Amino acid sequence: MIRLPENVKFIIEKLQDAGFDAYAVGGCVRDVLLGKEPNDWDITTDASPYEVKPLFRRTIDTGIKHGTVTVMLNDENGKYTGYEVTTYRIDGEYEDSRHPKEVTFTKDLKEDLRRRDFTINAMAYNDKTGLVDIFDGRGDLESHIVRAVGDPRERFSEDALRILRAYRFAAQLGFEIEDETAAAASGLKDTLDNISAERIQTEFTKLICSPHPEIMRSE
Repeated sequence: MIRLPENVKFIIEKLQDAGFDAYAVGGCVRDVLLGKEPNDWDITTDASPYEVKPLFRRTIDTGIKHGTVTVMLNDENGKYTGYEVTTYRIDGEYEDSRHPKEVTFTKDLKEDLRRRDFTINAMAYNDKTGLVDIFDGRGDLESHIVRAVGDPRERFSEDALRILRAYRFAAQLGFEIEDETAAAASGLKDTLDNISAERIQTEFTKLICSPHPEIMRSE
């Protein structure tokens, strides 16, 4: 069982009490399974943003077109902390190697997990259902592997920044990149030309400041 922070548990249970599904999802689940303290807790739900907003006193429309609102709650120090709550979605066609042209909301958690980058980031959890791990992200965590969800060429074609993210996660965690994922990253590396220098710098800085920067070798 994953121990959820009280505010995260409150948001999930509030959504469940209103008849919706809700889970902690992504990097926070990965980090807890690795015994780390997550920097952020993201929540995914089948409720639309306009169904989420009335349930909480204070929300911010951080990315409402793509299904995201930020729920603001007091933390243990009396300060407001934001928690991103995003509707399950299916991404449409990618035209710029970075952003989907459109998104479609869905009621199916599996469809939402299917669009994510790596298996270790495609897990969800709540206290009622437990761990939802349809791509064996936990197995890849235990094997120290970074593996794309589904077809790696498709994942990297959708968002070229994921190529750097694969190396960054491997460097931060001391993992190996799975062979097909590494081959797709190498084959599509020229698509990084479509990504802004600022976003590349952010990923590259995290990589070179990681415990294993040597993972970024020339191909």
